Amino acid sequence: MFHQILLQIFQKLNNERTISAAYHILRGKRSGQTIQDIGLFQLHKYFGLLPKLPRKTFDEAVTSFLQYSWLTMQQSGHYSMKKLGLQRAAQTPDFLFDGWHYRGNEHVFFARFSLIVQSLSYQSAGVRSFSPISRDTNIQSWVRTFLIEHNYQDGHLQQRLLEECEQVLSVLPLSDANKQLVLYRLSGQSLPGWTWQQLAGERQETVLDCQLAFIELLHTLLNEVHETNDYPLLGKIAEGLRVKALVTDSAQQTAHLYEQGYSIEQIVQIRKLKQSTIEDHLVELAMNEPNFSIGPFVSYEEAEKVWQASKHYQTKKLKTLHEVVEGMSYFQLRLVLAKGEV
Repeated sequence: MFHQILLQIFQKLNNERTISAAYHILRGKRSGQTIQDIGLFQLHKYFGLLPKLPRKTFDEAVTSFLQYSWLTMQQSGHYSMKKLGLQRAAQTPDFLFDGWHYRGNEHVFFARFSLIVQSLSYQSAGVRSFSPISRDTNIQSWVRTFLIEHNYQDGHLQQRLLEECEQVLSVLPLSDANKQLVLYRLSGQSLPGWTWQQLAGERQETVLDCQLAFIELLHTLLNEVHETNDYPLLGKIAEGLRVKALVTDSAQQTAHLYEQGYSIEQIVQIRKLKQSTIEDHLVELAMNEPNFSIGPFVSYEEAEKVWQASKHYQTKKLKTLHEVVEGMSYFQLRLVLAKGEV
């Protein structure tokens, strides 16, 4: 799965970025360039999937792609997909990740859920003391409150939660083998959950591929829970985990000043930041806020010229567009590309 994901990202960024751009996307780097790449190339689903991905693992995959003649590399780090690589990418499945909206919070959900299941398992067995599966005190405190609020001692919570789990798993568009991952990872009284190594051995795949399948399952489950009102218990466990504010805190501060009527130059002085940083924030707003207008910076005619040039030269490279679209700054070009064609 990891190689298939990389192929899809490389296909989207083909001839436009260095090989490291894909690495930064998977790690969830919050730089202006990476955030802009997410929007320009529609890579939201892969953002921050693997925040601890070792560079060595990434480079080993790239090396294998070179050996398979799937892509070629330049000394600058830029690459281009070869015909065989494009064919392979076209054959990869359409994954259901949603990294942009969860950014690792799916693991918080499962930590809550698994500790609830473990607690109910011991409670039904009449065992009052056990070693919690999660050592995180915040998770433990959250679960303790949840159990008390839902009267766990009357014995009904376990059945209700089981029914919701069976219902949600039954509607997810994933294979049964991938749905079962959540069951194998749970622990209960006298029943420890499987390790990643055990699961990878059982599934005959790498630990990383196994973990990615698990993340896809959690993202799909969480989106199903958030989109309907059919899962009150799971909805409560998932509460507060879907990212709503899609721009960074710093960009929000810039947005607040901009909405008050301050110019870019004034915001630079007030916030004591570089002008390029403030411009990054405005580009971030253009990409993520539907009501943000780029009109004060770029005319409709100028934006149309950018998109015509982008189509004609089949590129979103700023350097190329800057050379062919006269009289426009890099900031204006970035705003147009971030806002998208209207």
